[in-house]
Amino acid sequence: MTKNVRLLLLILLDSLVISIVVYLSYLLRFDFDILAEYRLTLPYVITSYLVITLVCFYYFKIYKRVWRYASVNDLLSIAKGAGLASCIFMIFHHLSMYPEVNVPRSIYPITALLTLFSIGTSRIVWRIMGDTYNKLQPHHQRALIIGAGNVGSMVAKELKRSKSEYYPVVFVDDDKNKRNLEVLGIQVAGDRQSIPSLVEQYKIDQIIIAMPSATRLEISNIIEICKKTNRRIKIIPRMNDLINGKITVNSIRDVSVEDLLGREPVKIDLDEIAGFLTDQVILVTGAGGSIGSELCRQISAFHPKQLLLLGKGENSIFEIEMELRKTFPYVPIDPIVADIQDRQRIMDIFSTYKPHVVFHAAAYKHVPMMERHPHEAIKNNALGTRNLAECAHLNHVNKFIMISTDKAVNPTSVMGTTKRIAEMIVQGFDQISHTSFAAVRFGNVLGSRGSVVPIFKKQIEEGGPVTVTHPDMVRYFMTIPEAVQLVIQSCALTEGGEIFVLDMGKPVKISDLAKDLIMLSGLEPNKDVKIEYTGIRPGEKLFEEILSGEEGTQATKHDRIYIGKAREVNYEHVVQMTESLERIESSLTSQDFRRILKMYVPEYNIPQYIADDEEQKINNEAFRASLELVASIETK
Repeated sequence: MTKNVRLLLLILLDSLVISIVVYLSYLLRFDFDILAEYRLTLPYVITSYLVITLVCFYYFKIYKRVWRYASVNDLLSIAKGAGLASCIFMIFHHLSMYPEVNVPRSIYPITALLTLFSIGTSRIVWRIMGDTYNKLQPHHQRALIIGAGNVGSMVAKELKRSKSEYYPVVFVDDDKNKRNLEVLGIQVAGDRQSIPSLVEQYKIDQIIIAMPSATRLEISNIIEICKKTNRRIKIIPRMNDLINGKITVNSIRDVSVEDLLGREPVKIDLDEIAGFLTDQVILVTGAGGSIGSELCRQISAFHPKQLLLLGKGENSIFEIEMELRKTFPYVPIDPIVADIQDRQRIMDIFSTYKPHVVFHAAAYKHVPMMERHPHEAIKNNALGTRNLAECAHLNHVNKFIMISTDKAVNPTSVMGTTKRIAEMIVQGFDQISHTSFAAVRFGNVLGSRGSVVPIFKKQIEEGGPVTVTHPDMVRYFMTIPEAVQLVIQSCALTEGGEIFVLDMGKPVKISDLAKDLIMLSGLEPNKDVKIEYTGIRPGEKLFEEILSGEEGTQATKHDRIYIGKAREVNYEHVVQMTESLERIESSLTSQDFRRILKMYVPEYNIPQYIADDEEQKINNEAFRASLELVASIETK
């Protein structure tokens, strides 16, 4: 039924009901024997009262309400409309041109009460008819709702009245006072511990968590119980995400890995952050990447004077530019396509725009890929950072924050080693510059390009297998918004030279993560979707670390941010190191590159299987030439 047809039907129905109400009021007033003089005036009274009542109903927006969601407030609106209509009719009649028409005074309250009763009843019948039509059908999937409060009842109501494939059949709630009671005709059958048994008893196909005000830890605990059932799990967004408390079928989303982490949202000091972002020129490198684009989104909310989006890929820069212009039309945005390896181009950008704050998120981050192309990792991650840091120093930037990684700690990969060198460059420049240089070190972010979660989800959609490198491999995980919030907060805390370390929570076993994603899809691991172990890839290690054995931490005023006590780095050493890395020949073998990197990062652990595999391929002449170059630079 279209909106206009529905409106016409309601107006016609109300017109009929109101006309009958006026006639019935006269019957009640005269004990069902209306006198002739009053019978003659009925057409005038019915017409006048009908028009006034419809206008009053329109004023109180009676015809703009969705009556399948009818509530007490809607009935109160009908009462207001009926009462106001009677009052207006009384005034209208006494001021009209027909004073000879006599309307008994008792007609006014009787008509108002009967109008409220009859129109209210029609709406309730309308709602009941909708409920009756949408009963549990054979094609429905049976749903269990966790949480029998206001939101849970709203979810049940929406599912019963919508054309959703799910139909609620049982509630679960930890409140003992609700046990064995019914909400909307649906029994509250137990608490969270009884979920597995209730799933079997009621033949549940879908579990819906309707507790938007619960803590993330509580939600995580409930999900752990639900995972035992091998049923699909959905969840209502957190209370802040619900607009005006309205629940629709589209509000119900799949449970994500973020829900499993069980960590509470990051608390940030908005005033402190606004102090260095608002009305400032901000440059973000790698602005089209996962971290860089989220940095741009969150920075835009603080009304910067100008936001510079720097990246090498034109498509990704174009996409984030279009998104920001739509979401933050008041923020001046300048997209810049440039390569951080091009020092002159970077210098031109700094001298033209004069940024106050730089967030350096541009990097090559794929570990196996950089194992195959170590020279590119050196040029981009190390020398590109040197270019940016030098330009920031020469152009008097206020703050420079580099995004680092836990793979820079006791690295076993070229990527991690070059990121550790980038940290050293940042530390070295801080010693000689008025610019405050710092790095922020954290682990994997959920949903970023190339991370395991989207790969696992795609493999599950394709029916498997889900490929895991090793059954014992563990990683630290954060959400992208969570990591970026802490990066921005770290920028507010920096005084220069720090390597900030973010609290990543508990490490997650990758094999468990794969099993969770399979179970959250309503499937059973190694039965519906197989898990295959492929072996550790080049440069990977089983356990990532946030700090090396020599490093400790110093607390900051933020409970999720620490300062790592990394070893001291001398600026002169940084200059010598970058000059020698810049002159290394690209013709060297991968093993030669690794040996040179180890000279500058002694904690770099070259995997033995790589050394054995490439030992025969070493270009001795080129390698000796590179070592002589390194030695000559360092003796100057």
